[in-house]
Amino acid sequence: MRVELDAPKCVASGQCVMAAPDVFDQRDDDGVAILLEERPGEELLDEVREAVAVCPAAAIRLVER
Repeated sequence: MRVELDAPKCVASGQCVMAAPDVFDQRDDDGVAILLEERPGEELLDEVREAVAVCPAAAIRLVER
């Protein structure tokens, strides 16, 4: 799986960081999400799906292969 983050759409809510802290972080200056792991392991799949579901800006996409 691959995670895609559309940073310009991000509203800095931090929901993704709370759902999947091993995959997302936030920039210190404005809180916009940062993708730490573009291809997280299968063990993080549920957390990433949760992050996609709770993102208020729909700025995260999960591409499964």
